[in-house]
Formats: sequence, structure tokens, C-alpha cells
Amino acid sequence: MRALAVVLAAAWVLTGLGGVAAAGPGALDLESVARRLAAPATQKGALGELAASSDPAVERLLRALKDGALYVWKGRLVILGDDAGLTDVAGRPLLDAQGQPAQLGSGQEAVALDESHFGVVQRILERFEVLGKDPAKRQSAAFKLGTSGDPSAIPVLARAIEGETNRDVRAALEDALAKLRLRAPDPADRLGAVKQLGRRASEAAVPQLQALLAEETDPAVRAAARTALQDIDRFVAQRNIVGYLFNGISLAAVLLIMSLGLAVTFGLMGIINMAHGEMLMLGSYTAYVVQEIFAARFPAYADSYFFVALPLAFLVAGLVGFALEWGVIRFLYGRPLETLIVTWGVGMILQQGARLYFGDQTSVNSPTWFRGGVEVLTGLIFPWSRIFIVGLALVALGALWLLLYRSYAGLNVRAVMQNRAMAACLGVSTRRVDAVTFALGTALAGVAGCALALIGTVDPEVGKTYIVDSFMVVVLGGVGKLVGTVVAAVCIGLSNKLIEPAIGGTAAAVYAKVAVLVIVIWFLQWRPTGLFAQRGRAATETA
Repeated sequence: MRALAVVLAAAWVLTGLGGVAAAGPGALDLESVARRLAAPATQKGALGELAASSDPAVERLLRALKDGALYVWKGRLVILGDDAGLTDVAGRPLLDAQGQPAQLGSGQEAVALDESHFGVVQRILERFEVLGKDPAKRQSAAFKLGTSGDPSAIPVLARAIEGETNRDVRAALEDALAKLRLRAPDPADRLGAVKQLGRRASEAAVPQLQALLAEETDPAVRAAARTALQDIDRFVAQRNIVGYLFNGISLAAVLLIMSLGLAVTFGLMGIINMAHGEMLMLGSYTAYVVQEIFAARFPAYADSYFFVALPLAFLVAGLVGFALEWGVIRFLYGRPLETLIVTWGVGMILQQGARLYFGDQTSVNSPTWFRGGVEVLTGLIFPWSRIFIVGLALVALGALWLLLYRSYAGLNVRAVMQNRAMAACLGVSTRRVDAVTFALGTALAGVAGCALALIGTVDPEVGKTYIVDSFMVVVLGGVGKLVGTVVAAVCIGLSNKLIEPAIGGTAAAVYAKVAVLVIVIWFLQWRPTGLFAQRGRAATETA
């Protein structure tokens, strides 16, 4: 009996005065560490011990110390919760002798954190953000830990990887762990970390790999680091090319929608409409006005404004084009110089009118379902807004082709443009065809402006940016040829975006446009009819 009593007494002492479970082999004794945190003389040593721990309870203890919620109660360390209840350092609620939640005595002071240790506590707490609930914060914390160069963060990262289910966050955690292991004393660990970073083509690890290459003495690790850097450089180059190609395609999509309108007004009708860029501007401002109306009148449906803005931009620009043709253009057929000057003047009037009413610059906010994108490669995201514009260009192209080549109205349009007198003799109203065709061309420019508002600012001179390129597309592709318009738009869009990085510098976009213009001029000197020349009687009459 006496031996049994001794064993029970010893067990009671080992488990702590309040029933705190004894720490198992290798486990952290939070009660003991908390007591050392409470003593100024041992606080620094206790923080050093906690820095290497991955136990989530450490975060709670240190946050209580930092926030002034760590107290001494009846000879033990307790944490004051937001509900004024007390828990032990392991998170278990404490009760008084009556079985009620324990309360602190009045006037009791919290355990003080020395000011010189505040930064240490903050850095340790930042490590535990990789165990938080927000994936974005976990990913950000993983990146910070990976660049910190602090090997004591390795246990926290290893613990976070074990329970991580988010693919992107897990990749960030693994990269961070590999970066820290680049400083491991064992060459095998360093070699494994280098190979992992090379396989993942981790661009963020380039500085650490370069530093390792400069300092490493092990030949195998040096060779692996050199190979990893080459793999990363190769991946970055491939990713940049894919990005340039996509940017070129997205620019080509905007030019295509814009040029489809010019292919109708200039290619089929032979009208040089210098106000075509202002029709794009009208489409952009239509999107802006509809957005403001929805924000003021229908805030619950603010994300749905674009479904109204897109068809309305088509109608507004088309009606303005119809009015322009009926009031001005119809008196100038066969007089290209006068048409050019008059439409240029109309464009200036529309520009200044927009500037007086809307100001110099406004912007359209993309609907929430247009934000973000598809990550096709690590670090390369295709925005949903640009993907939508590419799809819209294809839809507009298909609709125009069906209208011109698979409908009775399109047959009338082509008949009038090829032989006006014969079409009139057969009962086709050439005046009506002229007005509707011109309105269709300007309406397509309005659609381009509405789509462009998703990826850029809206200002009175937004049309100037694309009008010259659009004329180049129509002329290069072959006047009146839809296939030529598509091919020319893709060629000019890709050329712009591939030449820009080759030139480099802040004025690369300007020089790229000049280079493309020179190339187009040279091509037209060699082939004046463009990529796809007209054939038959229409070509003879045009010549």
C-alpha cells in the first residue's frame, strides 16, 4: 500500500499541479515553457525553444503573451479568453471550487512581454499563418518563410504540408521547405532541395540557387544547381513566349471586331470613315453609362450590367452610324476626299462632346465573374476578360459571315456593292441597303468598344489607338475579304506583341507599331491588292 501511494504521488507531481498532462518523449511541455515566459530572466530562452516548435498550441500561447492575455492564477499560467473565461495553456477551460468558470481577481496584471522580444514573437507568430484558414494568407506566409532563410521554420512548414489540401498552397509550402533546405548541413538534403526546385521551375528560388552555386563546395550539388537554373530559365522563356502569343491573339481579337465594321463600310462600300474610332468610343461610354445606372438603380444586379451594355452598345453605335449616313454620307458617295474630311470632323465633334460631358477619363469595372483567369502555366494567367473578347470576336465573325453569305439581306448587300445599277433594276432598294450596311459597320465598332472597356480605360480618344491598325488590317487582308481581315488581324496583333519585348524599353509599344506599319507598307508595295485579292468582274471594276 505504501508503494502504491508513492507511485500515485509521483504521478500527480509529474502531471503538474493542475492536472496538466505530462509531455511525452520529444513533446513540448507548455506549462513549463509558459512559466519561463512569465519570468523576465528566462523569457528569451523560452522564446528560443518555442521558435522551433510546430505545435499549434504555441501560437495560442504566444498570441496571449503578445496581446496581454497571459496571467498567473493560483500559481499556474492561464489565458484570458474574449469571453473573460480562463483556460490553461493547453486550451482546457478552468473551473473554480463550485464548478463555475474561473475568474481573475480584480487588479491583476498580465505577464509582460519585454519590448526587445516583440519582434521575435511576431516572427514566430507569422510562421503559424501557414496553418490558418485563409488559403491566400497561407500561401503568402509560405513565401515569406521560404525567403526568410530561417531553418527553425522547417518543422512548421513540414506540419503544414501534411494537412494541406489546396493544390496551390501545397506547392508554395513545398517550395518554401525546399528553399530552407538549401542551407541544410547535409549535402544530400541540399541536393534533394535543388532537384525539387528545378523540377518545379521555381522562379522565386533563383536568387537562393545562385547564392548556393557561388558558395557550394560539393560538386554534385553545384552541378544540380547549375542544371536547375538552366531549367528555370528555359521554362521562363517558354512561358514568356506563350504569354506574348496570347496577348497578340487578344489584341487581334479587338482589331478583328473593329475591322469587321471597317470591312463593311470601307471594304464593301468604299467609304473612308475616319469617325469609325469614335463609334468604338461610343460603345465604351455606353458600357460606362449602363454600369452607373445599374450601380445607382439596381445595385443587387450590378454584375449583370454587361448583358445589357453589350447589345445596347451595338444599337447606339448603329443608330449613330445610321444617322450619319442618312444626314451626311449619302450625299458624298463617289467623293472619297470629301468623305474623309467630313467624317474626320464628325469624329472631332464626338470626341469633344464626350470630353465635355464625361471628362477626360473614366473606367468600367468588370463583373466579378470576369475577374481572375485560368493559370495555364506557373505564373502565367489568361484573364477571363481577354478570353471573353477572343470568343466575342469569333462570334461576331461568324454572325457577319452568316449575314453576308447565308441570308437574303446579305445577298442584297453583295449585289449592291458589286453592281448597283443592276441591283436597282432587279428591285433592290439601294438606299436602304446603303444605310443599313453603314449602320452595321458602325454597330460592330460599338461592340468592340464595349468589350475593350473591360480591359482598359474609357476616354474620348480611345478610338485613335485602334483606327490606324484597323485600316491596316482591312487593306492588308484585301478590301472586302473577311478571310483576309481575319488573317491580317492575327498577323498584326501577333507582330505587335512579339516585336515589343524584342525592342524593350518604355517606348517599345510605339516603336513596335512603327515597325509593323513599315512592314505593311513594304508588303503592299509588293502586293497592292493585299493578302486576298478580289477576283472576277468586281476586281475589274475596282481597278
